[in-house]
Amino acid sequence: MDIFGTIIAPFKWLVSFIMVAFHDGLSAIGMPAENGWTWTLAIIGLVLVIRAALIPVFVKQIKAQRGMQLLQPDLKKLQEKYKGKTDQLSRQAMAQEQMAMYKKHGTNPFSACLPMLIQMPFFFALFQVLSGISQAKDQGAGIGAMSHEQVVEFDASSIFGAPLSASLLHGGGGGGQVAVVVLSIVMILAMTASQFITQKQIMAKNMSEEAMASPFMRQQKMMLYILPIVFGVGGINFPIGVLIYWTTTNLWTMGQQFFVIRRMPTPGSPAAKALAERRAAKGLPALSVLTGKRDEAADAAAAAAVEIKGQRVQPQRKNRKKK
Repeated sequence: MDIFGTIIAPFKWLVSFIMVAFHDGLSAIGMPAENGWTWTLAIIGLVLVIRAALIPVFVKQIKAQRGMQLLQPDLKKLQEKYKGKTDQLSRQAMAQEQMAMYKKHGTNPFSACLPMLIQMPFFFALFQVLSGISQAKDQGAGIGAMSHEQVVEFDASSIFGAPLSASLLHGGGGGGQVAVVVLSIVMILAMTASQFITQKQIMAKNMSEEAMASPFMRQQKMMLYILPIVFGVGGINFPIGVLIYWTTTNLWTMGQQFFVIRRMPTPGSPAAKALAERRAAKGLPALSVLTGKRDEAADAAAAAAVEIKGQRVQPQRKNRKKK
């Protein structure tokens, strides 16, 4: 076994174990063990387990991303400070000041990629499990936690006539090939579209004006187009089961980002302004989206907005200190 295979082996076992656990649970409540939809729900269950486990990482990612956006004015000043200085000492000093700035605010430019990097071993493991189904069946072997009998069941399973272990480049043959082509194209389009929409809504609604004008924004624009293209091109070689996994995880991400943008937007972003307007319209005090505490300046703005609408705002009584 090569180094990559050695590293990925524990992930293959864990991925297959979670799938088998969901499959056996669904079979126990009456779903046919050899049915493609049973295995499809098992793959979706795998997504739910992995993404639920990644929620703490996602929270750290959001905080780090906000920190990076709030740092943009300071980073711009740092770049102006060393503008035109190309000697090694100046570049080293700039890098040290930049790293100190990141450390002070608990953020870094690679934070946005953290959840994806953590997911990649599971993704490769699932790819190897599903793409190796036919070979394992012919050899009379299992894969990871999947027994040979379960491998045979999975190899025979299909949805809409397309085998879950087949891919666009390696279809099921015969009439099944048409179903594989159609379903693969639909899933690839759904996978890339959901990824594009997720990144687009972040850029359109959840970035401040300073961040929009920063070099950080250029990186975001590159990611906006490069990642969907990479996964779209790579998708032609993904088994149907892997496409189901990645489309489901993209839909999770899209819903998760929608919730965060609506309820906990970045300060100074269009989404933050929309949240302040919604709370003002309801006569509620504004909240700092970073700390969750009341923002006195935003309270005053919200009170003024309610006054303009003809509603009387009762002054809030402050507790007096006892003498």
